[in-house]
Amino acid sequence: MSGIYGNGVSLAEKMLDYLWTRQSVTLNNIANDDTPGFKSQYVTFEEELKERLTEASAAPRAPRRAVAEAIDSTKLRLHTTRSETTRLDGNNVDMDQEQVQLVRSAYEYQYMVNSINNDFNRLKSAARTF
Repeated sequence: MSGIYGNGVSLAEKMLDYLWTRQSVTLNNIANDDTPGFKSQYVTFEEELKERLTEASAAPRAPRRAVAEAIDSTKLRLHTTRSETTRLDGNNVDMDQEQVQLVRSAYEYQYMVNSINNDFNRLKSAARTF
């Protein structure tokens, strides 16, 4: 499939994994809103992917293969927020921020699913003409 779409499907798969994990972490933060001393967490992915893709574009070998390796080797990073809290129980979950993040992740996830579906529908349409 990568021959037809290049690295698009692989990148979309990685993005869906990232968005699913981000949504899970956000839901965990929301679930622990009343847990004393709980520190919120967040996931990063974009910066590492950007760095790896920049390095891959400068690689002397085949760029398509270098980009594929950059996508495959990019890992999610889980971080704990250490910012100070205004709450007496030491919990630093900001429910407003978490709910916005949850909705944003859901929209981004749906966008990626629609994008993949559109790619496959175009492929099916092209195959029907033969």
